[in-house]
Amino acid sequence: MQDQVTALVKLLLWASLALALLPIGMSREKCEGKGPSLKQTQVGGGIGNRPPKFKVEIQNKCEMCPVIDVHVKCGNFSQALVNPRLFRVLSYDDCIINNAAPLGPLQKISFNYSHPKYQMYPSIWYFQCE
Repeated sequence: MQDQVTALVKLLLWASLALALLPIGMSREKCEGKGPSLKQTQVGGGIGNRPPKFKVEIQNKCEMCPVIDVHVKCGNFSQALVNPRLFRVLSYDDCIINNAAPLGPLQKISFNYSHPKYQMYPSIWYFQCE
């Protein structure tokens, strides 16, 4: 009888552990296909000699996990246009947002720049599902 109770306790412990680990795998799966988005909107300028002004908004589209180390294809973007803590130029066509720090689930970061529009899009990122 005691052997059956011991076996049942072991089974319950293993089942509890498996259920506790299940959300970790589910979180990663839920983030698949939900990488960060980048949207640019013209918010002013572009009249006469004034360059157009754009708002750039980058959002983590995953509702479960932070996204870290987000790199953006950014052409020859000039670092002088924006605070490097928000958007840092690493090299030609490689910029990083938020100093590589995490963007929480569904969190947004934004900045403005005045210049003809740069073509930009996220290129590399990592989900931090733990």
